[in-house]
Amino acid sequence: MTGKARSYAPAIILTVSLFFLWGMANNLNDILIAQFKKAFTLSDFETSFVQQAFYLGYFCLAVPAAMVVRAKGYKAAIVTGLLLYATGALLFYPAAHFGEYRYFLAALFVIASGLAFLETSANPLMTELGDPATATRRLNWAQAANPVGTLAGVLIGKYFILSEIAHDDTAIAAMAPTARAAFYRAETQAVQTPYLVIGLVVLGFALAAALIRFPDARAEAGEDATPPFSRVFRHPRLLFAAVAQFFYVGAQVGLWSYTIRYAQFNVPGMIERTAADYLFASLVLFSIGRFVGTAMMSRIAPTRLLTAFAAGALVLAIGAALVGGLAGLMMLVAASFFLSIQFPTIFALGVDGLGPLRKAGASLIVMAIIGGAAITAAMGHLSDVAGINTAMLVPAIAFIVVLLFARSAARAGGRAIGDDNPVPIH
Repeated sequence: MTGKARSYAPAIILTVSLFFLWGMANNLNDILIAQFKKAFTLSDFETSFVQQAFYLGYFCLAVPAAMVVRAKGYKAAIVTGLLLYATGALLFYPAAHFGEYRYFLAALFVIASGLAFLETSANPLMTELGDPATATRRLNWAQAANPVGTLAGVLIGKYFILSEIAHDDTAIAAMAPTARAAFYRAETQAVQTPYLVIGLVVLGFALAAALIRFPDARAEAGEDATPPFSRVFRHPRLLFAAVAQFFYVGAQVGLWSYTIRYAQFNVPGMIERTAADYLFASLVLFSIGRFVGTAMMSRIAPTRLLTAFAAGALVLAIGAALVGGLAGLMMLVAASFFLSIQFPTIFALGVDGLGPLRKAGASLIVMAIIGGAAITAAMGHLSDVAGINTAMLVPAIAFIVVLLFARSAARAGGRAIGDDNPVPIH
């Protein structure tokens, strides 16, 4: 750790914890999709509204978040993000009381608005605190807290939200009207307590962030800290990175959003809690892949590693689409190992060399997270029309785009920003 990093050790520790917090929020959505499908009797496309509302929050607030970082500094943006996150989580309580899907979607939008502030702040902060030559590897290590959060989110959802009652349309239809209404209400209210606790915990993090000293993004960047946002469009690699991130995030969110649905379809009789175990296994492999991939970056250029991991995910997504059954489910789970390094590597490659435009570039890439809404919606629609297995071809196409970005970045040449020593990127 450099002297600069040591002087901001409390801020770095809290910032790394933010990766945990938004990982938890993101993967609780995968549980909510299964829960709301049962509680509100939704189609696969209608369940995708969870991710559409969530990632629309990212899209709408990413640029305002970058403006806050630029005008007020990292602390203001992080505190704002945590307060919005907490507010959205607490809104689940009245949403469950009224029992309407649209209120939950509004609460998810508020949560994601807060996460847009956190990601726009934390990602560039971790690339700036230290040697630029190791920015990709440093961001990957910080992002290692993210899969830990995703695991926590799935466990919270499995044990405190999902029930052991299988969704049997025939049995539910045979219930007396009062019993059926009570069943749906119980399923809806299952989310109240977990999100109330999450909201209170996040408020505690907001208080801690308000008391901790953070780097002043404005002072450290100097007089050129506020170039016009339009200048980001002069950087082809950044623009391609934003496109790649759109497709990568869409693929990741889509695969995890429909893992439970895929498992129940391909293994008849499987209940939601059991299906959630396969989502949990996916996230364990994702976590392992993050540590393994990050360690490999000390010897392998980030673009080479990104190429290999995108190719692995592509092959397994196609296998899940074409094979089906338990074997297809195993392929779907295994694909998460190869998802692990893609987001932070695309991000770091995209903002490399931007200088004072780094924060604006970061906000552009965070805006691209809207891919989580678009591609999940496309998968939901295709699932309704042609089946959940066929829907897995959509993320396969997305991984092709990531492959093209990795090869483009490799051809650009220069220094492999994830390595300690200069080596060609190819």
